[in-house]
Amino acid sequence: MDDHLNTMPERDQELLFLCSKLIDLEDRSRRDNVRFFGFPENTEEMDIQAFLRKILPTLTGPTFDSPLEFQRAHHLAQKRPESSSPHIIAFLLRYGQARQLLMVARSHGPFRTEGCEIRIAADFSKETNDRSKAFLSLRPRLRQMGIQYGLFEPARM
Repeated sequence: MDDHLNTMPERDQELLFLCSKLIDLEDRSRRDNVRFFGFPENTEEMDIQAFLRKILPTLTGPTFDSPLEFQRAHHLAQKRPESSSPHIIAFLLRYGQARQLLMVARSHGPFRTEGCEIRIAADFSKETNDRSKAFLSLRPRLRQMGIQYGLFEPARM
């Protein structure tokens, strides 16, 4: 019995290590995903990929050398308040295009089209998003101090 009690802290530590490794792997597998927030309901009259291919160049300008290529794009199935817009997630075929799109979005801030504020963000796991939310209260103070901040992958908090 004593043997099992001695190994419990070791098992707990190993479990924490494996969970953090799993979260890291999930975040790395999502690195080509890009999330879109703020598009009004039923704006995509065609399929979502074609809609994004059409609307993104008008939002970002002539940023990309070649047309954006998506492996897949879809609405996120999630419970949300009635007033919020559907979130779209897109898996870009080229990692470089996903990074370039995120850099343009970061430098530009929210895009505006047809009275809507469109935001573009990287796709992270729920655990990473929860850890990031823990720092929300510090953001105004960092801005006031002129310190740049952000969530860079693979982020460790």
